[in-house]
Amino acid sequence: MQVETLRDVLVWTREFHKNLSECLQHCAGKNENTRSQMLLAYLAVHEQELAQTVAGFVETADTRALDTWCYDYMDKHPILHSEHCDAPFQDLEPEEIMSIVTDRHDQVIELYRYLYGRADIEETRELMEELKSLEEQEIKQMVQGVNRMQDM
Repeated sequence: MQVETLRDVLVWTREFHKNLSECLQHCAGKNENTRSQMLLAYLAVHEQELAQTVAGFVETADTRALDTWCYDYMDKHPILHSEHCDAPFQDLEPEEIMSIVTDRHDQVIELYRYLYGRADIEETRELMEELKSLEEQEIKQMVQGVNRMQDM
């Protein structure tokens, strides 16, 4: 996907979360570790909800912000994710799964931070701050949920 505007970034982010959700769900049925299965299913639901939330931003955000050009970041800092799932989580333990998911979210957060710093108009800064906060809150919530699961 060619990413040129913030609208493209949001569409890309929505697809990123959707694909991650599908991959986590796919791997949940293949992982033999019961805790990993539960974690993968739990994370898949959160990723799907996050994809839906980001989709809402595409529909409701200020048009001036969405039409802001931002192609340079993706050229210099590509964030890779596959459109198909080759079961990368199927043999991992819960700690490894969380490490990968957290790292992927950190990459998205870093993208939003960068775009915030480059924003010329207030609407763009506000949008980037909202999205960054959303990602940060979701990863915190996921980590707290995982910690509760581990206490069981």
